[in-house]
Amino acid sequence: MKRHLALLAIVLFPAFASCEPAKEAGKPAAAAVKAPKVRLKTSLGDIVLELNAEKAPISVGNFLSYVKKKHYDGTVFHRVIPDFMIQGGGFTLSDGKLVEKPAGKPIKNEGQNGLKNLKGTIAMARTPALDSATSQFFINVADNAMLDYPSNGGYAVFGKVVEGMDVVDKIKSGKTVADPRGEPSSPVEPVVIKSASVVD
Repeated sequence: MKRHLALLAIVLFPAFASCEPAKEAGKPAAAAVKAPKVRLKTSLGDIVLELNAEKAPISVGNFLSYVKKKHYDGTVFHRVIPDFMIQGGGFTLSDGKLVEKPAGKPIKNEGQNGLKNLKGTIAMARTPALDSATSQFFINVADNAMLDYPSNGGYAVFGKVVEGMDVVDKIKSGKTVADPRGEPSSPVEPVVIKSASVVD
């Protein structure tokens, strides 16, 4: 368990939110919170994420901002732990080496939003500092209660996989090798996020 938390401490990040104005009797009403969806086109197939803007507005808004800036296009899943999670959103590959992409300002941790790190959920990756998440995220491939609040302040879940869990399973099942930090977690065959886009 400590090993898993130590691995997560190296990289974990943000989310997104979206509101759509509602009308009643011709007058603007309170904004209705949507559940936006994002499609990750990967080299192993598509993954569709449904984001929880109601419970995790900061994380969702952050994630969507990176999607719209095309930040995730060309990045790889750089950390894969079969019984734990798959992590991406922060690195590209150059000559077989991981290269970190510049990211924006860290966001406030929403680990207390009540959403659990269950299999199939997506959460923000971060360092041990609570409010340190930027672009990196991870998809849980098991129920990881040790990541829920109050443990370590909680890792903020901001959505879930609604299509393509079979692709997630393919990614978690791939062979891995030691990354530059010495952890045996980088896929031998790179899994690339070709594009990330909001689903209309």
